[in-house]
Amino acid sequence: MKHDAGLDIAVKETSVCILDETGKICREVKVATHPEDLLRILQDPAWHLERVGLEACQLSQWLFDGLADAGLPVVCIETRHAKAFLKAQINKSDRNDARGIAQMMRVNLFRPVHVKTLTSQKRRVLLTARKLLQEKAIAIENDIRGLLLNFGLKIGIVGAVKFEQRIRELVAGLPDLAEIVERLLDARCRLREHFAALHRKLLDLARGDEVCRRLMTIPGVGPVVSLAFVATIDIPARFRNSKAVGLKAWAMKVAQRRGSGKAVIALARRLAVNMHRMWCDGTEFRWTREVQMA
Repeated sequence: MKHDAGLDIAVKETSVCILDETGKICREVKVATHPEDLLRILQDPAWHLERVGLEACQLSQWLFDGLADAGLPVVCIETRHAKAFLKAQINKSDRNDARGIAQMMRVNLFRPVHVKTLTSQKRRVLLTARKLLQEKAIAIENDIRGLLLNFGLKIGIVGAVKFEQRIRELVAGLPDLAEIVERLLDARCRLREHFAALHRKLLDLARGDEVCRRLMTIPGVGPVVSLAFVATIDIPARFRNSKAVGLKAWAMKVAQRRGSGKAVIALARRLAVNMHRMWCDGTEFRWTREVQMA
């Protein structure tokens, strides 16, 4: 007899429900949220699992990889669709959610989502951490501007390189204020240093990746955009065609009808279509359909 399983994931524990093909509950249990603990339940020879469903969340990629590597037919399902299905339940609980997910697997009523490869996950972490450090450094700079403005000290327009020098010049005659601001400048300096280190790592990754180098032949596409695109798409073959990645309309046509803001979005989507096609067919960017002969 065939079986389907549903997993309701929480940080500490995961509720597991296993159904047979008639919808009968064969086992319900809570285990620690770890692939090894889940495998001890799901790899029981008594089960002939057709699908193991889990809802997309922060832990789902880690758990999905662990279960998939063990050979289980695991499926990661779309969060909003799962919530709409589970909302019909009378009593909301982890156990009932696991039952609902198992039922979704059994009747084949779910929307699977792509789980990124480990390489793409690591690249997303790098991009996110780099951006976070940059934002925190800028936030400290803006806070310093606001604090000094309370004393009538106006920083004015100054670049990131000369920012510290300008601040120290302004507070030179105010030792109490200078002592406080110096701590903020030190924190900003450390953030900038760590940001620069991650940025260098990003540049090395982009330059060493064949796909990223090809995408960077497009005007305006640099290392950050190319690596972010590759990490987001992950596997280009999961899209039926390149048009599925973006809009069909040209940016200028949209701008005439709906304004420049919409045009920017359309242009980004159009760019995504071109980047996906270049990735799939191995070509580099060119301005016209055919190369002009001299």
